[in-house]
Amino acid sequence: MRIFLLGAKGIPSWSVSGSGGVERHVEELASRLAAKGHQVFVYVRAHGTDPAVKTWKGVHLIRLPTVHRKTLATIMHVLFATWHVLFQRADVIHYHGVGPATLAWIPRLLKWRSRVVVTFHNRDQFDPKWRGFGKWYLAFGEWAAVRFPHETIVVSHVLQVFCRKLFHAETWYIPNGATIPTRKPGTDHLKRLGLVPGGYLLSLGRLVERKAYDVAIEAVRKLEAPMPYVIAGDAEFADPYVEKLQRLATKHEIIRLVGYQHGAALEQLLAHCYAFIHPARAEGLPVAILEAMAHGKVVVMSDIPENRQVVDHSGITFPVDNVRRLRETLDWLLADPAMVAARGHRAREVVHRLYSWDVIVEQTLLAYRSA
Repeated sequence: MRIFLLGAKGIPSWSVSGSGGVERHVEELASRLAAKGHQVFVYVRAHGTDPAVKTWKGVHLIRLPTVHRKTLATIMHVLFATWHVLFQRADVIHYHGVGPATLAWIPRLLKWRSRVVVTFHNRDQFDPKWRGFGKWYLAFGEWAAVRFPHETIVVSHVLQVFCRKLFHAETWYIPNGATIPTRKPGTDHLKRLGLVPGGYLLSLGRLVERKAYDVAIEAVRKLEAPMPYVIAGDAEFADPYVEKLQRLATKHEIIRLVGYQHGAALEQLLAHCYAFIHPARAEGLPVAILEAMAHGKVVVMSDIPENRQVVDHSGITFPVDNVRRLRETLDWLLADPAMVAARGHRAREVVHRLYSWDVIVEQTLLAYRSA
């Protein structure tokens, strides 16, 4: 098949500033589809990606411009990509995200020989950065995600139930995934960052308000036995929330903002952390949690349904934004290394059983063929 993927900033995810779960999902999906012999094309943003790179792991990269503003960058890039794909020979046109899904009617109407698929990753309207029209538009995108395409994929059971109850729509449940490492990473990158194996707590993701890293910082700095807290990630745009995190890191030396990490550096951070913290206020199906679990780490996370679905009793929850409960939970974990190791072992087994990328790709191909 000739498959076109729209909605990601770019791939590989490590090459794009402010990349997140959607980029990781598209990266893994596209490369594996290409490895199976399909012709795969991914639209990437001209801003912030290397124009010299035309292909990556057999995936063709199509660079198009956008308006480099926080509220317009995604939808304008997808609009240009939608116009471009109308003139391509495409078997499948696959939109990622509810914002991009609002444009899925265009190929559905004008390119009727192609099949349109949407992946519903997250209820983005609940991101604090959206107000007024933007919030309404993303709510409309949730309706569009199940009405415009031939088939809709959701990444969590929570979203599947939501679509069934509110829109009376049946969807494909195909989650995000993670790869279980086959070797023990080194420690050279940890030494560069001034860290020791088993001697720090870790969070991973974009520096945006809905991730609630400020809550975790407040909890960590009040621990009975202080331990460094590393936050690996960046933001695409300058933002007051990023400035707030930077001020907190400057004020408290145990807080380490290490920027976006990838490759061996990221593998080492995940492999050697004591525990993983994910305090998010809203999610779809968090890739960061899956990657931590794949490395055998216990995850301390906010008790939103999307987080609880993933861990299958291997993680520990605390009420959203509750600094006291998070601190108490971390104090408990730091006092019981044996329990931390046992839950980490179970976490790895859960990923192996339920979140294999190879299975996810096969399920996606079934959705394509159904369309």
